[in-house]
Amino acid sequence: MSRSYALTIENLSFSYSGRKALDTIGFTINPGECTILLGPNGAGKSTLFALITRLYDARSGRIELCGFDIKKHTSQALARLGVVFQQSTLDIDLTVMQNLNYHAALHGMGGKFAKQRIQQELERLNMFERRFEKIRQLNGGHRRRVEIARALLHKPSLLLLDEPTVGLDVPSRQEIVDHVHRLVKDDNIAVLWASHLIDEIYPDDRLVVLHKGHIKAVGPVDSVLKQTNAPTIKEAFYALTQEGGRG
Repeated sequence: MSRSYALTIENLSFSYSGRKALDTIGFTINPGECTILLGPNGAGKSTLFALITRLYDARSGRIELCGFDIKKHTSQALARLGVVFQQSTLDIDLTVMQNLNYHAALHGMGGKFAKQRIQQELERLNMFERRFEKIRQLNGGHRRRVEIARALLHKPSLLLLDEPTVGLDVPSRQEIVDHVHRLVKDDNIAVLWASHLIDEIYPDDRLVVLHKGHIKAVGPVDSVLKQTNAPTIKEAFYALTQEGGRG
């Protein structure tokens, strides 16, 4: 299979106790592309992320990261992945620097290089001046910035974001949305952003609309609008995720 894709999902299914959470889904993401995984609660977004990150093991289907099968070449595949989970995984009793240094060490990054990368990512997020503060001293938006910086330290090819703006105020949300879209353009990174918030979508993003474990639409925003004959993403999303919606 071609290594040109940052992410390849092929015929992927997963069940919990006989209930299908994902049913034979497939799509690809190119480098330098922001793909919004859009779906209501229970659509299967978190299950998909758990499979990509190997928290769950997919028994059927195929997942490749930059051409590496995550089952056959797990370490090479996951080395190209950066993740920000919905629930924070920072140690709140450690400082920003301590959290990031620990993550850098896990990726085998040496002291001088790790320090350089930490500074670069924190400066891009306007967080370098707060590097010696403990996580518990930061508000939700600033904690999210630290998690994004941490996910980018090893320069991944694909960044997974699992509803990272949930619970944040509007200015904090907008700053994170804008920053991630700048990353896509400036660093040619691929992004898969799970969300149910329409206003986080940029006009040039790609959409994967997921509903009850099935993909209802894949493609650029304008393509999905044409498919549903809807004037707005909100109306297209409604049409695709209601019973009897187009698939």
